[in-house]
Amino acid sequence: MTEAPPSRGLTLHSTGPAAAFTVRHIPDVSPRRISADDAWTFEAAPYTQQALALDFFPAGEDDFERRPTRSSELPEPEPFVAKMAQAVVEVISGQRPATQLIRHTSPTVYSLLARRALVSSRRLSAGPRRRARVRRVRVCEPTDGVVEACAVVVSHGRVRALAFRLEGLDGRWLMTQVALG
Repeated sequence: MTEAPPSRGLTLHSTGPAAAFTVRHIPDVSPRRISADDAWTFEAAPYTQQALALDFFPAGEDDFERRPTRSSELPEPEPFVAKMAQAVVEVISGQRPATQLIRHTSPTVYSLLARRALVSSRRLSAGPRRRARVRRVRVCEPTDGVVEACAVVVSHGRVRALAFRLEGLDGRWLMTQVALG
């Protein structure tokens, strides 16, 4: 076996018909160490700009805030209102998990519905009940991208009213307010 100097790498040859290989040392790529005084001293490098040419973050505009959507870009409100009313009534009566509505509700509405579902789930141990049903739905569009709706609901033998507001945000309807009478 022959050995080369460590600075140029190590070349090993076997005595048999095997091929030769070279072992090379890994270069030191860690940054140089500087003192605390040097760390606080700013030295402009010749390739560094002192200011950005473009403002990538305009004032008052956030990439993650909700964007209003026009009614023409959203699905028809009446079928969606009927499905949402049925889902809300089933959540409130404990027949559906509240987590199914999280995508279509604001955080405040979701917490209200989840709390009502928790209370109703404690009452379900009394025995089987009829499924809640939506009888009639009325839809009003006071402005572009906003729908106010009410529904007549029959739940556990009682006729109740359900009112809610949907707003077009991020290309879908989002329930921002709800009231159950």
